[in-house]
Amino acid sequence: MNQFIEYATQSFTLPDICLRLRNVLDDPRSDMDDIAALISIDPSLTAKLLRLANSALFRFPSQIESITKAVSVIGGEALYNLVLAETANIAFKHFDNQCLIVDKHWEQSVFTGMLAKYLAKDMNVRGSDRFFVMGILQNLSELVIAKCEPEKYQQYAKDDSPGTPWDRQVAHFGFLFTECSGSIMEQWKLPMPLFYPVKFAHNRVKLASDLDVSLLTCAIRLSTAHYQRERYPELDIISPDMVRLLPLDDEVLQNAKLFAQKETNKVAVSVL
Repeated sequence: MNQFIEYATQSFTLPDICLRLRNVLDDPRSDMDDIAALISIDPSLTAKLLRLANSALFRFPSQIESITKAVSVIGGEALYNLVLAETANIAFKHFDNQCLIVDKHWEQSVFTGMLAKYLAKDMNVRGSDRFFVMGILQNLSELVIAKCEPEKYQQYAKDDSPGTPWDRQVAHFGFLFTECSGSIMEQWKLPMPLFYPVKFAHNRVKLASDLDVSLLTCAIRLSTAHYQRERYPELDIISPDMVRLLPLDDEVLQNAKLFAQKETNKVAVSVL
């Protein structure tokens, strides 16, 4: 796994705006004007963030027409997450390869992010918008792996043996793609509330004890069952070790899918 983490972090570095914005947010002397001034330097990024701020992610009753208003309405952390969502799109394009259709991969990643955000909001989890970013980035490493080891990845992709995708990932590579993605995010020095749930998704111990990990894993499984329904018609979405933390019934899961289906194309286009 280390070779993929090293390749990803050396070949693609976070844009300077991500690091500078994080520094501003962590500085107690900074205010909303400082955040807005930093982002407004980049007209292209400003336009993309305003499209996202006015998208289904937030559903504000009135139009957000400036970064200053966006900061005041949705907050600096939410804006930081939108910057990361845009950065994720750039990263996906950077790791484009012949083994995967990057547009489809991006669509499913956004779908997963929308599911995760919906479920987090339904459960009143603080900072639910960060789950959108986690949902997008949780499978970044699949692109990295396919680009670095195309033959090995194709063997994995063609493997039709019984079991879940996560069983096959461990069998072929010795680790989970989410574990690798979370480690890449950690090396990029993203905040722990972003990389930790990704890094430990599907981990049985964490699923029973950490709500963020359990919630993100639920969204990943629900997305997999949706996009590969013929292959995994009976995929266990909420396993017994998750039930205590995630008392979600079928109606909530179905509503999450309907929401994600309806909004994914809009949000995916907004980020592009």
